[in-house]
Formats: sequence, C-alpha cells, structure tokens
Amino acid sequence: MPNTGPEPFGTPDRRDGLVYVPSPEIELAVEVALATGRPLLLRGEPGSGKSSLAPWVARKRNWRYYEHVVTSHTRAKDLLWTFDSVRRLADAQALRTGRGRRTPAVDTSAYVVPGPLWWAFAPYSAADATSRSHAALASVPPLNEGRLKHGAVVLIDEIDKADPDVPNGLLVPLASNEFFVTDTGTHVSVESIADITDAGGHLIVITTNDERMLPQAFLRRCVIAELKHPETVDDLVAVAECHLNARLQTAEQADLDLAAAVAKELQDLRARLKNQGIRLPSTAEYLDALWACRALAITPGDPRWETLKGLTLIKRQQLQD
Repeated sequence: MPNTGPEPFGTPDRRDGLVYVPSPEIELAVEVALATGRPLLLRGEPGSGKSSLAPWVARKRNWRYYEHVVTSHTRAKDLLWTFDSVRRLADAQALRTGRGRRTPAVDTSAYVVPGPLWWAFAPYSAADATSRSHAALASVPPLNEGRLKHGAVVLIDEIDKADPDVPNGLLVPLASNEFFVTDTGTHVSVESIADITDAGGHLIVITTNDERMLPQAFLRRCVIAELKHPETVDDLVAVAECHLNARLQTAEQADLDLAAAVAKELQDLRARLKNQGIRLPSTAEYLDALWACRALAITPGDPRWETLKGLTLIKRQQLQD
C-alpha cells in the first residue's frame, strides 16, 4: 500500500544496471553491435532510458562498465586519455635547483591518465599507466570489482552536445580499436588475455538527443537504434514493476494498481499534448510521479494530484515559456 509519509528516494537515475526493460528490438540491436564490432548509437527523447541501457548490458554480461558524459568542452582525446599538464608544470618548477643549473628530466608518462576507451580496450595497460601516474582511481568504478577483465561496456552519453570534431576524432579509435598516446608514443590496442575460457569483447554505447546533426562518416560506422517510450499502459506498468521490485524487493498489488492509474493519466496527458507543440512527459517523469504518489499517499483523483502532475509531468514552467 502507499506509504503514509515520505521515504528516501535513493538514486533517481541509476547507473548500477539493476533496472531496465529492453524491447526485443533493442536487445537485437545490442547483439548486432557486438557481432559487427560497431558502436551502438541510441537515439531517443530525453527520459526514454538511453543512458540506462549500457550499465544494464554490463551487469547482465558481468562486464566492466565505464562512462563519459559529454559536454561542450569535451575533446575526442578525453575518451582516450588526458594529460595533467598543470601537475607536470608544478613538478618541473619544484625540481628546479636554481638559475643556470640543469633541471632533472620529467617523465611525461607520469602525467597521462587513461580514459574510458583505454580501460575498455586494454585494462592491464590502463592499470599500469594509472599506477605510474599516481592518478586517482575515479576512472575505475567500484562496481567493476569482481567483473570479467576481458569484457567492457563504455557509455558515451549525449555526444550531440560536443563539437563536431569529437565524433570525427573518434572515427579511427572506434573502427580500429587502437590509438596512439601522442604525449608518450604509447600504442594502445585490445589486449589478448590468454587465460580466458569464454568469449569477451567490448560494447561502445553512444547516446544522442538529436540536438545537433552528427557527421555522416560517423553515422555510417555505427549501428543505429531508436529508443521509444513505452506505448501502452501495460508497458509502463512493466517498467514500473521492475523498478518497484528493485527497490522494494517485491511490489505489492496496491503498488501495481497505483502504477497503472498513473500510467493511464500519463497516456491521457500525452494524447492531449501531442498536437500542442509541447514536449511529452517521459518515462522517467512517469516514474517520478509514481514514486511521489507512493511516498505521499496521493492517487489520481486526490485534490493534490493536479498539483503533483504539474510538478512531475507537465512542468508548469514549460507551459509558461
């Protein structure tokens, strides 16, 4: 039954891979990407679950998981490695023993920090470079402990936010699974691990909201799939049940009834807003409304429902704009 008071929400946008309900088409898209060795480019509206697919695949296969959220400042090299030039300069200055004296050589490899694609292609090489650079192990997510060394999933999230040079700069590394670290001359390629008994590999998942057109050469090298919002009430309830089970162990019938009632309201709302040029509420916003209803003991028809709907589904500010 719905709670009589608020409860801790936890993590709204999960990255642990515990919760996901893929369609048969998306599951096939993953298999095709693995079979062809191509990146999987996921298109879809915000809130449709694009970013959740990669950690789910990683958990399902017991593969390592890495991610990089793209911004307008992202460079293609950031996905491969970064060079800590500020620390190098500080160390070089600290080594100076006085004017006119010779400054000891600085090992440039000590300032190279492996990026997510380096970790995916060559985990042993990346670990070695990390130890030599004394880099923070933030690039090694704790959830990867105990996972297979020869399999990895990398999420490159919202690539359309980057400059067009970024996808162009990734063409060769993504196609050949290798690159050169120009700062040191190191060659990084997919490592061959002799002691494995089952097939490994890696999957690169790239998401886009189609806010900017991607280069045709980049699109040609990807397997492209579109992720759509669940279309029926039953589909929405199936997604909700998965989330409820993950957080509550077992969803009670009252929870499922509430999920169905909120799903019906969402479908009615989508139908009314469809021709008004307003962004339709997403699956993620449906889940927000469901959790709020459950925590605050609100159901559709409750006097507070219209206000809650405006806060989670319609987003009043959007209508004012």
